[in-house]
Amino acid sequence: MDTGATAWMLASASLVLLMTPGLALFYGGMSRSKSVLNMMMMSFGAMGVVGVIYVLWGWSMSFGGASVGGVFGNPLDKFGLSGVIYGPGGDFALNAFHYPVVIDVAFQVTFAIITVALISGAIADRTKFSTWMVFVAIWATLVYFPMAHMVWNLGLLSADGPFGGIAAPIDFAGGTVVHINAGMAGLVLALIIGKRKGFGAVPMRPHNLTLTMLGAGLLWFGWFGFNAGSAFGANGTAGLAWVNTTTATCAAMLGWLLTEKLRDGHATSLGAASGVVAGLVAITPAAGALSPVGAIALGVVAGALCALAVGLKYRFGYDDSLDVVGVHLVGGLVGTVSIGFLGTSTGLLYGGGVNQLVVQVIIALAAVVFSGVMTTIIGLALRAAMGWRVSDEAETVGVDQSEHGESAYEGITAGRFAAESTIGAARTTTEVKA
Repeated sequence: MDTGATAWMLASASLVLLMTPGLALFYGGMSRSKSVLNMMMMSFGAMGVVGVIYVLWGWSMSFGGASVGGVFGNPLDKFGLSGVIYGPGGDFALNAFHYPVVIDVAFQVTFAIITVALISGAIADRTKFSTWMVFVAIWATLVYFPMAHMVWNLGLLSADGPFGGIAAPIDFAGGTVVHINAGMAGLVLALIIGKRKGFGAVPMRPHNLTLTMLGAGLLWFGWFGFNAGSAFGANGTAGLAWVNTTTATCAAMLGWLLTEKLRDGHATSLGAASGVVAGLVAITPAAGALSPVGAIALGVVAGALCALAVGLKYRFGYDDSLDVVGVHLVGGLVGTVSIGFLGTSTGLLYGGGVNQLVVQVIIALAAVVFSGVMTTIIGLALRAAMGWRVSDEAETVGVDQSEHGESAYEGITAGRFAAESTIGAARTTTEVKA
């Protein structure tokens, strides 16, 4: 056993787990005051469901030995972590990196949790909590676990898959598995569930940007476990991933703020927080493949493109409440494809030819299609079986009250929420007429 690698991976798993409460703060601050608790509960609910099913069948489907067509592992092969924790002699089983396999389980379950939680931001303010919880279990089983298997466990989208003959696909820490996957799912659900009442007419501003910036800070801190931990040891690759994660994130924040300043005349705190997340998303698949200078270039481009992409929901009329599509889908695509240009070993700009770029585009598109088709099937089935939306009255009052019987702030009442909505609508109508 390599005790250094063991300690590093335990620390990394803990950092990634912290990201989901950080996401709850990030999303909660961006929500309206009448739905902040529900938004946070969607993240915590994802932790509860995925944390249980991952032990039962998630690990087996993602990394179990018996692959089914290169798409997913046999869920019964390692059900309940059977044969995973201990080796034949009764000692802890070790993996190829010389730390216990059970720590791999700890590390990978945190990725599954945060991926599902990311989707919730696209459907804020209007979703039944019960339907969300059922969706979490089904989507993780039918979409996330297979995607992890295909990319990270010698499946169809790995170097051993049909595209590996072009070049070995690179997804260092989850550009396809996490961000494209979640971003596409968020877009599909936003279209299936529909727009919030008053979308595009009533102001729906973040209610507490202090929480959002705190959440962004916690996400950044946890992301070092996400990216540097994906080196699977305390080594130089982890150090490179750490530096690239920092520089890309800093550059993306600056790129977002500059885009805001040029477009709107203001560089905002929400833009800074969103730029941080955009940079973290973009560098995730590329953290071990780029130079720090390349990471800066990637960050600037990702920050600017994501800042522009979040406005697409108004142009095309889909209600992605908290910009999951603009940040995670677009950022994940930018980061995944950029490896084909900026990868120091095989990138086009480093003399590596077009092969890496071609295979990066293929796996990105494959992730979009797989997630989009599967999420559509799941989303429509749940709409027919359970319904996704709360009632109009419940949405007006707020999902904190209607779904949880609580309010985030003492003294805020259902009547006040209704009054605020009416006043906001009237004010907006007057402004439009003027």
